Amino acid sequence: MKETIHIYHTNDLHSHFENWPRIHRFLKARKRWHEEEGENVLIFDIGDHVDRSHSMTEGSLGKRNIELLNEAGYDAVTIGNNEGITLPKEGLDRLYDNAQFPVVLANLYDQIGERPKWAQPFHFFHLSNGMTLGLTGATAFFSGAYEQLGWKLSQPLDELEEQVKEIGLTSDIVVVLSHLGIYEDEKMAYSLPEVDVVLGAHTHHLLHEGKEVEGTLLAAAGRFGYHVGHVMIEVDTETKQIIGKRARVYNTAEELPAPADEQQEIEEYEQEGKQMLSQPVVSLSQPLKSDWFAPSELPQLLCEALREWCKADGALLNAGLFLGGLPTGTVTKYDIHRMLPHPINPCLIEVSGAELKEVLKQTTDDKWPHLTIKGLGFRGKVMGRFVYDRLEVDINRYRFTIDGKEIINDRQYKLATLDMFAYGQFFPQLYRSPSKKHFMPEFLRDVMEWKLLHHEFDLEE
Repeated sequence: MKETIHIYHTNDLHSHFENWPRIHRFLKARKRWHEEEGENVLIFDIGDHVDRSHSMTEGSLGKRNIELLNEAGYDAVTIGNNEGITLPKEGLDRLYDNAQFPVVLANLYDQIGERPKWAQPFHFFHLSNGMTLGLTGATAFFSGAYEQLGWKLSQPLDELEEQVKEIGLTSDIVVVLSHLGIYEDEKMAYSLPEVDVVLGAHTHHLLHEGKEVEGTLLAAAGRFGYHVGHVMIEVDTETKQIIGKRARVYNTAEELPAPADEQQEIEEYEQEGKQMLSQPVVSLSQPLKSDWFAPSELPQLLCEALREWCKADGALLNAGLFLGGLPTGTVTKYDIHRMLPHPINPCLIEVSGAELKEVLKQTTDDKWPHLTIKGLGFRGKVMGRFVYDRLEVDINRYRFTIDGKEIINDRQYKLATLDMFAYGQFFPQLYRSPSKKHFMPEFLRDVMEWKLLHHEFDLEE
């Protein structure tokens, strides 16, 4: 007898809750419909549902995301790097306290080599047709960041090979939740022929009809909830064999019906976050402003704070980090979050004087201020002008100083900056430096809050 098993999947929502009302209702309706038809249906999320750039996620440290997954009827999830390394260790340890689904994650361990209690390397779904679907999952190998937070990662493909062999012994269908990216998924398809379906994430790739590699079906639904994925596995229930696999995606804006109260629900998420972050931080006698393209107070203040926080010789950052200013009167955590929503950490990078000069020279390029930036934790629009603390650049005279003194080519300097300049190849000298220290789990907004609390404002001038 032929039957179709339905798997719906999401990935990399990044707390784009403006798409969630439609996704939630679509998944609930589809699950109900398939079950009424007597069909097996499963719903999975492949990580980075959490993103602390949204106030509700920030205020709840991701726990409201898990409640939303519960309400939508998810059957299993794995984690992405946003769950894994933008939350403090205790935050991730508590994230899934109230989850009504298993977290399938094979390659994460604590410092003594044990898997966290909230994660399991595999899970079995015993379907109504008598078949068994074995599920495993893994997350991207950001080993240094995880170790700094108190975790250990194993190599994902090595770990998956072990788990696939284990679950393959008793499963008719093997599915992997992969927050590894399309290139790793393709490697997996070549190296693990036992895998029937890989549900992908991390690189935000969108596979409209899936992609078959060596008999393995790869599927992925892009990013931000713009699409929902649907995999259909046709089976012969008598022989317990797969006889066909297909994938498609649904365009959320065009194909998923809008609930009548959609806008109200979206606004409620933001208001809920605002309430969670309503704690006062400081009171200002006049506003502090930011500007992407001209000198302004807030970027300069954060740059100074970054140097102090990292105990550096000098600091640089881009003004495009600031998505607004701060008002007169009481400034709350919500105000600071709205201004600096990025999950970006401070970073201390050691470079030679010659390398530092080259970086500073590059920052004066006219291309930077209006350059559109995406990814690497940046949640703004453009780079903006570069701002320095204890560093001065006179490009016309080709003169570079630090704390008023000429930068010496063969001397080593400690530069405080953003981790996106350590990961991204904006400045090769910073990217290639072997000496980098990431300050985790603090974000730039935490450094800004610290500075606001400790800075003596001279606002009467």
